Amino acid sequence: MPPLHHHVQVLAAQGLVELADRETRAELSAWEGRPVRWAARLPAAGHDVFAFAQLLPGPASPVPAADAQMVELLPSQMMVVQMYLALVRAGQTKVMPAEGLAEQARDAVHDRPAARWRLYLTQTQMESVAYALWLRQITGSAAEARRFARDYGTVHAPGPAVGRSPAAGAARGCG
Repeated sequence: MPPLHHHVQVLAAQGLVELADRETRAELSAWEGRPVRWAARLPAAGHDVFAFAQLLPGPASPVPAADAQMVELLPSQMMVVQMYLALVRAGQTKVMPAEGLAEQARDAVHDRPAARWRLYLTQTQMESVAYALWLRQITGSAAEARRFARDYGTVHAPGPAVGRSPAAGAARGCG
């Protein structure tokens, strides 16, 4: 079986293309003036997938800020950051992330062989990541925060909340 035909059959099994039936192939053969052994077209769902894929950002390397460093996050760490940013977008947090963190998380590149998300973060953005990981630590798992502290030397160390503004509880780096 030719590779293209195989790929089309895989897409058909997923409902992303429709294979032409015998009658349609006969009509196409008459129109083309030669035998058409198979044909496929995009159904509505296939068209929508194609349109959606065109909107996704490509794996372009983001241009890091001058003071940014490359950070590699495990999938579980990236999930925590994305959860925190989702809460921020929903207006459910008091401590806001550092400027640009949402964009860096959105544009992160997944390195499949290394099983890591690569992004370029400033120290302030790393502190926001440490804060998100601290939230996860407080709610059940310290593994992500400990690994981030070990790899990048940045942890969130909350102090007493008495007499402080909500913004004063933002993440701080520890060397």
